[in-house]
Amino acid sequence: MMTDAETEEGYTPAPRRRGLREGYTTGACATAAAKAAALALLSGRPVERVTIHLPIGRDATFALCRCEFGPGWVRCGVIKDAGDDPDITHGAEIQATVSRSETAGITLVGGPGVGTVTRPGLGLAVGGPAINPVPRRMITEAVGAVAAAHGVPGLRVAIAVPNGEELAKRTLNPRLGIVGGLSILGTTGIVKPWSTAAWRASVLQAIDVAAA
Repeated sequence: MMTDAETEEGYTPAPRRRGLREGYTTGACATAAAKAAALALLSGRPVERVTIHLPIGRDATFALCRCEFGPGWVRCGVIKDAGDDPDITHGAEIQATVSRSETAGITLVGGPGVGTVTRPGLGLAVGGPAINPVPRRMITEAVGAVAAAHGVPGLRVAIAVPNGEELAKRTLNPRLGIVGGLSILGTTGIVKPWSTAAWRASVLQAIDVAAA
């Protein structure tokens, strides 16, 4: 059930800034989906919404567009709300599938629609998923807290973006050596409308890749 504070798409609107609505990064959405999936898996009950803590120091609540139970796993999805920013990932579903792991700690992998790093210079392991450091930390901490609260030593988290491979063709990922999908990004958890920060960061990454 949605409250008056929610939109039809099922996410809590971010605060407005100078007349433009802020949104949430793919990293924040992935964290919300992963935390919800972990909660559902370990409680055995579906999750409708989940609250996460953002790197900028405030909380954000997300409604789930899916919460599916399978044999030993739960998959949750969040629809990305980019606010008033012209982000090609606006409206994309960010999914997380969580299962128990025999390995202690949180194991994070990329699923369909998440790109694979093929070149050095991005600060990510070549051959690994294009999940940037801050989202990695957010996901690991959020899921790790759920696991610890339930006395579970290890969980595996797979992040996926349906249609992510097609969407990635409209980004700089192919030039950066990220193939097969999108990057899971974000340093604050918030998307600021029409900000040039993401574009500048992409240019600097391209320079680093070329120099590597």
